[in-house]
Amino acid sequence: MPSRTVLVTGATGLLGREVCKAFRLDSGNWTVKGTAYSRADGVDIVKADLGDESRVKSVLDEVKPDVIVHCAAQRFPNKVDKDPDAARALNIEASASLARLAAARDILLIYISTDYVFPGTPGDAPYEADAEPRPTNLYGQTKLDGERAVLREYEAAGRQGSGIALRVPVLYGHAETPAESAINVLMDSLWKAQTEGAKIKMDHWAIRYPTNTEDVARVCHDIAEKYLSTNPDVRKSLPQILQFTSEDKVTKYEIVERFADIMGLPLTGIEADTEGNDPNAAVQRPYDSHLSTKALRDLGINVSTMDFTDWWRREVKAFRH
Repeated sequence: MPSRTVLVTGATGLLGREVCKAFRLDSGNWTVKGTAYSRADGVDIVKADLGDESRVKSVLDEVKPDVIVHCAAQRFPNKVDKDPDAARALNIEASASLARLAAARDILLIYISTDYVFPGTPGDAPYEADAEPRPTNLYGQTKLDGERAVLREYEAAGRQGSGIALRVPVLYGHAETPAESAINVLMDSLWKAQTEGAKIKMDHWAIRYPTNTEDVARVCHDIAEKYLSTNPDVRKSLPQILQFTSEDKVTKYEIVERFADIMGLPLTGIEADTEGNDPNAAVQRPYDSHLSTKALRDLGINVSTMDFTDWWRREVKAFRH
């Protein structure tokens, strides 16, 4: 079989780096290219402002990808709230434009979405892929609108099944800076809490399912393989919305507890906060937006995930006998 080409947007980000790596591991079958804005190397990763349609068009015509994994997004709820116009431009408008160009060229597109499309009301989870989305914050709304825009463009082009939304929860992985991940940054909080007299409040209300970027990247590769190997007419009947998550049910406070155990550090500076959302806060977070992985399992795609504690022990080299 001739080698296929994948184009990864946001290829220098937390998830994008791992997606590139997952496809490179299958190097006999895949050529990997990425786009980035500020950290492009001009070789494997080309510079592209996704808001510049003519630039995106020239990248697609130059790279000629079989599949695009669209990781680029404004994915921090607080930053979305501070600059909603920029978030909408990237999460919705740039995604719609990319989908329109990709659909016209018969390119498979995997749009990375979020569990925050769901309200996370106590008792509702797990959410099936066809459950009614009802975001509680602007970040979730922009990602939902991005999903809908992508699927709409593929439908308009008569290529249903070639535009896919993959929803994932909060991610962790090998980070260049802790701030790249809402999970990695908690290790930073634990260290800061070691200062004498420090008191850091840590959410012990909302339930999260931290999922490793390496697992998400593997699933993106497996979805691409599955959909591209399916006859285009049959592909139209495959699910357009997929969901992937770990089953590791924890609060942020419990994550910090695990980190304290791994690092052998006291938790005295961390205070469990069971209050839930401050009704006056701009960003309201779901209580439990756990995703069902049934649609992926029905496709025969492996939904196993690595063990959170084992991964972190390796990452920080905290080995014990």
